[in-house]
Amino acid sequence: MMRGGMGNMNNMMKQMQKMQKKMQEAQEELEKRTVEGTAGGGMVTVVVNGQKQILEVKIKEEVVDPEDIEMLQDLILTATNDALKKMDEITSSTMGQFTKGLNLPGGLF
Repeated sequence: MMRGGMGNMNNMMKQMQKMQKKMQEAQEELEKRTVEGTAGGGMVTVVVNGQKQILEVKIKEEVVDPEDIEMLQDLILTATNDALKKMDEITSSTMGQFTKGLNLPGGLF
């Protein structure tokens, strides 16, 4: 009876190792992804990667008004938050497939 139990344990360990490898691959793929966040109808665009690093900020010339710097700052904030939110959603859905059915504490992903 113990032998069967050990066989199941080994099987489970192999499954966990497979899942861990797939999670690692998914994480690496996520890190390579980029998303764009926009504000002001595309007047400001921010590009973020899967490591939540800002790679690029594009500002259309017509939105640059020296008399209204605050509006430009708000647009940059909005576009950045939009990009980060999109990346969070992609990360959640990608990594969430590995945690479905596993009652992991604290929502690790």
